[in-house]
Amino acid sequence: MNLKKLSLVAILAVSQVAAAVPAFAAPVSTTTISGTVVQAAEATPTPAATLMPESTDPLPPLVSPGSATPTPTPVPTSIPTTAPVTTSLPNATPVPTSSALPAATPDPAMTPLPGASALPTEAPGLVAPLATGGQIIPAAGANQLILMMNSNKMYMNGKEYLANQPMAVKNGVSYVSIRAMVDMVKVKYTYDYKTKEVIVTKGDSIMRFKTDSKIYTVNGSKETMKGPAYQFKGTFMIPLTSITKALSLKYSVDNVGKRVILELNTKPTASFTVQPAEIYAGVTPVTFVTKNSSPNGTAIVQELWNENKKDMYDQPGFYTITYSVQDAAGLWSDPYSATIQVLQPNQPPVANFSTDKDEYKMGEPVTLTDLSTDPEGEELTVEWTNRALAYFNPGPVSLQLKVTDKHGLSSTFEKTINITSEQMYTQDEVAKLFTVPGDIISMDGGMIPGLPNLTYNLSSEPYMLIRSNSPETVNAEGVLYRETALGSTRFLVHHMNNMSTRQKLYVIATNRNLYPTTITTQYLGIAGPALSPEYTGKISIQKYFNSMLTNSSYGTITLQPGQSIPIMTDVSKIAMKPGEVLSLSADLFSDLAVQYDVVMVEQSKDPVALLSTLPLLDRDGVHNRGTYPDSTRIISVFDQVGATQSKLVLGDNDKDKNLIGTDPMSGTEASNAGNFGVLYKIRLESVAKNTLITFNPRGGNYLGSLMVNGTIVNLPNKGNLASSDMNAVVYRSGNYEGPVDIVFSVASGSNLPVNLVFTPIPAPK
Repeated sequence: MNLKKLSLVAILAVSQVAAAVPAFAAPVSTTTISGTVVQAAEATPTPAATLMPESTDPLPPLVSPGSATPTPTPVPTSIPTTAPVTTSLPNATPVPTSSALPAATPDPAMTPLPGASALPTEAPGLVAPLATGGQIIPAAGANQLILMMNSNKMYMNGKEYLANQPMAVKNGVSYVSIRAMVDMVKVKYTYDYKTKEVIVTKGDSIMRFKTDSKIYTVNGSKETMKGPAYQFKGTFMIPLTSITKALSLKYSVDNVGKRVILELNTKPTASFTVQPAEIYAGVTPVTFVTKNSSPNGTAIVQELWNENKKDMYDQPGFYTITYSVQDAAGLWSDPYSATIQVLQPNQPPVANFSTDKDEYKMGEPVTLTDLSTDPEGEELTVEWTNRALAYFNPGPVSLQLKVTDKHGLSSTFEKTINITSEQMYTQDEVAKLFTVPGDIISMDGGMIPGLPNLTYNLSSEPYMLIRSNSPETVNAEGVLYRETALGSTRFLVHHMNNMSTRQKLYVIATNRNLYPTTITTQYLGIAGPALSPEYTGKISIQKYFNSMLTNSSYGTITLQPGQSIPIMTDVSKIAMKPGEVLSLSADLFSDLAVQYDVVMVEQSKDPVALLSTLPLLDRDGVHNRGTYPDSTRIISVFDQVGATQSKLVLGDNDKDKNLIGTDPMSGTEASNAGNFGVLYKIRLESVAKNTLITFNPRGGNYLGSLMVNGTIVNLPNKGNLASSDMNAVVYRSGNYEGPVDIVFSVASGSNLPVNLVFTPIPAPK
């Protein structure tokens, strides 16, 4: 070989050596990241091929742009350093390889971490610390782990380790070897052959990661990563931000030094709860339920409490209890403190009441005033014995009042009054004159249909009613109702879950216009889920009326073109168990046309994502659904009411005709049987003095409410109106003639028709 050829070979060899020298071997400077002084390489020109692309990941990208798959940075092996590379240091404790990992006790359904044959070419997570000779090692504080970008080098307590794969970027997300991370953090790591999951156990937390999935679980709860886990040359790679979150590790990024600094917490943790919630001095035994663990599974060997921990407290007051634990390595947890309040022992309530007189005529109203008290100011349960509006047998009458607090302590008070032989009112007169609104009085139901009907003028307001009530009993997931409406829109929704799983009910609004549209919720009442259809119907109407009085449900939402959003979201807050019912009554307004879908799906599913694929459910052939115009009926009565007995019939399809509309899902005509969802505004211009107005069911059981002159009245207060002889008191005019306004809407689950009955009553004596 001639001299020129020898020179050329030498030049090539020197170039190869220079290219293999690690970038971080340059002189270092310091900078501060997140309040920590860290070392960084001096500014060195970076080749254009290694400039880092932008990334949505908090960490800067670790490989050059355009790399389809991250390529591990090779560790130089052929270039001599100032000292030879060895597998151990004289003063270093070698990090165990894969075979020496402290594995969890094998679960019968789980197989220990596979070797290279199970996870292709899966190498040990780390090799032993490397001797560095004269190489400069990035400084690390106590319990710090430093990961070098674009490298498989890691530093712990001044010692260098090699991961089985370097940090890498894939699709803008920074990835690390999960095996290398758990080796350094010293937590348990196994592989489940059946589910193809990597399982990491830290203390009492179990984390499961799956290849090609963005989802991992912590004790069964799902979390989402920025990118899917993947395998590269037999190494399981996972987003760095996800494993740090899963292991509760804080980290900072040193962009100058091209490294990530993780804070490792090896101290055990301790906490406790106190039972019961209410503790009374000298009475309540106290139990402290502890919870403690070590991040790396080290056994807890000692507990420490302060002097305020007691099994029973003699004196009321506030006590701060502190709890710490020590593990077998001698590390103590941070103290955990909680303050409890020890209450004064509960005292029994004191029952007491008064009567306005000590002696009464037969049929004379008795006014009782409850004067009971409770030392703690708690609400008391009240139970009367022998209480009545009036008494009709002469002689002494003993009245009793028993009050009970929430702890079960009670007190009883008794008083005797005298009834003379003189009579003031009959029993029927007492009931009509003094029964409070919402309570029930008896009236001959057989004679009510023969009473004359009120004459009135009928008009309407243009509210479009969407009645979604069929299938009332829902046997499959799907769309219960679909309609497009503009402007004033009223909803009546009433459905039962007849599936074996928990379901949620949604009302989804879709804007199919070219412009944004705004939906304004005006009035809203939602009840359930509950097992009783009548109860949900009553409470939803009651809440609907209350929102009219308080404006509590007012709100707006704007839909962008093409957007679908669940509205009136309280209806889907709680999943419906099998057999449970939900009821909704609402008034909305939209400035453009909106498509409304009432849907029922299994509780974990996204109704908006599924909307285009859900089937349209058929009617059940029994209950009603449809879209009905002019659903606010205004009844105006100009003649005097109450001078003689009369009635007003609602929901009979004779005197009060059904609304006629369409079922848009089948394209057929629909008749709103019972006029459910119709809002009746009844204006009685002149009600005679001493007139009693009662609510009388004619079609069967009824449970609901209405408003009289701005006051909500239950129909009835207790129980239900089960027969036509039962009347709930609605209003009593007293000694003055004047107008009365009644607002009524039929409660879902109840029966039609109903009557409002107007009865003259005697003037009070």
